Amino acid sequence: MSTVGQDPNAPWWMKYGARGVGTASGIIAMGLGFFNCLTFSAMCLVAGIYQMFAGFIVVSAEAPCCCMFIEFVQRYSSFVEDRPVWQKAIVYILLSIPGVIMCPRASTIFGSGFIFLTGTLYGMMALGKKSPKEAMMAAASRLGGGGGTAGMQPVPGGADEATSQTAVLMEEPPSWQTNQPY
Repeated sequence: MSTVGQDPNAPWWMKYGARGVGTASGIIAMGLGFFNCLTFSAMCLVAGIYQMFAGFIVVSAEAPCCCMFIEFVQRYSSFVEDRPVWQKAIVYILLSIPGVIMCPRASTIFGSGFIFLTGTLYGMMALGKKSPKEAMMAAASRLGGGGGTAGMQPVPGGADEATSQTAVLMEEPPSWQTNQPY
């Protein structure tokens, strides 16, 4: 995980994709939040206002050019840009939850769901690339994988070693091999 700013190891398409999804999700959340305000329920009205606020937070962080006439947006966007991607992921995921809790309607679920999707994309960027197969096999063998019990006591009448949870698959299944006809 990167400690400051964007992860330099993340692919360019994922960086721009997350930013584009964030911009679109903020705009959609604001629109659906306004639609949600057209109600007779007080909680749904509050949820709609909250969703418009959450959408504005996301848009001002991801696309400050959409809010260039608001004075503090540029400083806020620079501050958010300097944060690690895992912090952005946590903020966006937590920002999407209260609206759905207040008013679980389709417009709130979709609007907050798009913000949640943005947080998920940033979370995937924070996790980084998957390790190569050889590195994962080496780590599994060092941790006591490969079918051993790794310090666990056998359960009488339990599953045999081939079906136990500690068994590690060391070969690819036949369906994953590329020479199989489809």
